[in-house]
This record gives sequence, C-alpha cells and structure tokens, in this order.
Amino acid sequence: MVELLGRPVIDFVKDAMVQAGVSDIIVTTGYQGSQLEQHVASWNRPGLNASVNQEATPMGTAGSVGLLRDRINDTIIVGSGDAVASFDIRALVDAHRTSGAKVTMALWAVDDPSEFGIVGLSSTPDGEVDGALRSGFIRRFLEKPTPEEAFSNIINAGLYILEPDVFEHVPVGQKFDFSKQLFPHLLAMEWPMFAQTIDGVWFDVGQPNELLNAQAMLLEQREDLPFSLQEGAIVHADSVLANGVEVEGEVKRSYLGTGCRVAVGAHVNGSLLMGGTTVPAGCIITDSVIGTNVVLATGTVLNACVVGDGERLEPAEFDGQRIPA
Repeated sequence: MVELLGRPVIDFVKDAMVQAGVSDIIVTTGYQGSQLEQHVASWNRPGLNASVNQEATPMGTAGSVGLLRDRINDTIIVGSGDAVASFDIRALVDAHRTSGAKVTMALWAVDDPSEFGIVGLSSTPDGEVDGALRSGFIRRFLEKPTPEEAFSNIINAGLYILEPDVFEHVPVGQKFDFSKQLFPHLLAMEWPMFAQTIDGVWFDVGQPNELLNAQAMLLEQREDLPFSLQEGAIVHADSVLANGVEVEGEVKRSYLGTGCRVAVGAHVNGSLLMGGTTVPAGCIITDSVIGTNVVLATGTVLNACVVGDGERLEPAEFDGQRIPA
C-alpha cells in the first residue's frame, strides 16, 4: 500500500495482469489485510473480479497461494505485491505454454546479484548452465551469491506462471516458500521449469532508494499525470511549495504527494512524501520516504529514513532509521 506517483505499489502489478487479459484476481494477505481488502474491492468492474483471501497465520509465499488450491483448476499467474512491475506478462504466458513447463519464472538482469537469488539456465531441460542465456530451462538456484559464486546475473523477479498440479507439492496447513522450498523441490524431481528475462520495469521496493528509482522510471513512461515540476521536484497538483523552498536532487527524484505543504526554510532532497505531510521551516529531508499524514516538528532532520503513516516526530536528527522500528 506504499504509494508511488499517488498510487499504491500493488496497483502496478494489478495493471500488468489486467493488460495480460487476467479477469480474476485474488490478493492473499496477512498483515493489514483489512486495509488491502477495501482497496482491492475498488478494482472490481465488469470483466474484472477482485477479492482478498486473509491468512489466519503466516503461510509463506507458496503456502498462502496453496490456501486457494480448491479454486485453482487452470494455469495461474502469481505476482508479488511489493514490487513495482510493468511489463508484458502475456509474452511470459506464451513462453510458458510453448515450453511445456510446469512453472515459468520472470527474470530480471542486475549489475550486482549479491543481494538476490540468482537463476542458472540451460537451453534444454537437462543441459548445463550457461550464464549468457536470458531465457531457457531452470537448472540451478543460489541465494545471495558472492562474486566468486555467481554463475549468472539474472534474478527471480517474483512473478510466476504455474500449473495446478504444482500445488500437490505444497504441504497443507504449513508455511512454505516458492523460491526457497517449492522450486528447488520441483527441480530435484526434474519437473520442467522455464524462465525468461523480462523487458519493461521491475523494482524491488524494499529500500527507499529503489522506490525513488522506480518513480523516475515510471515518470519517463507516462504522460498527462496530475503533477508539475517545481524547483526540481514532482509535485502533486494540490500540494504547495512556499516561495523560497529548497527542493533539490536529480529531476524526478523528489516527489510530493497530494496535500503536502512545505514551508519556507525547509529543505527536501531526493525524497518521497506520500501525502498529507507538512514540512515546517528548518526541516532537512534527504533520501527518505515519508508516509501519509506525518507530522514533522520544526528543525527535524531525516537522512535515509523511512517514516510510517501518521507518525509525529519531535525535533531531532534521524539517520538511516525506520520509524517506527
């Protein structure tokens, strides 16, 4: 539900699925499920049925989808709701059907794979890993490799095409993960799994810097948005920058969402303000992500911080913190 360009991150995944022709969407969730339920209900319209399935206890990525096994009787698409994704999912479905695989995984190429799970591909279901391939059959996984261990620089992008019988291997009532448990198990069983590197946009938005990177990329692709460029920031139409406010950083790196107010003498650099936040004089906000309706006291300093919705901060310096922890 973290906002990007005024929309929750999960909406970008939903849009990509709808563009691929998906007509039924179920969001599986645990934490803050009630907030998601209301938002997901707003997606419903003729030709699109959307609902939420609430976990009673954390079930893991595969276990959560496994709760729906009685409703899965055809090929399904599973996407992560906490990544910004905008690419051609239909092309991935076509590759899945052509390959005859039980699982097809979207991949993304990165410069440094050390913080991700890398995937090794072969041109055949039983071949050797070729690190130069960008599509092929999955032959190997490795989590967070060192430079010496890395056999490729393509990573799991968290979007999968799955056949119904895959869920026969997800234990009932047990926490179970796709990438750490289910997929290695299927690989050991020599079930065919295919993967293809995607063209488009994909960002893991677990870090503030990645939210800002995703924002810049999406802005390059979209027109007619309710924003204006003021003093080096993307500013929502109903937000206000006082005369003389300093907002710096690369163009499109700072974003002020709906209802933000920035006072004279405040300084914002490379940061994302979700909405409804007033920044008083003397505040310095650098490389940070601020939730909705946050109250900042005069003189507050934030550097590389994430501040949750509705927080009230006293005048202090915060460096690299998540508030609340």
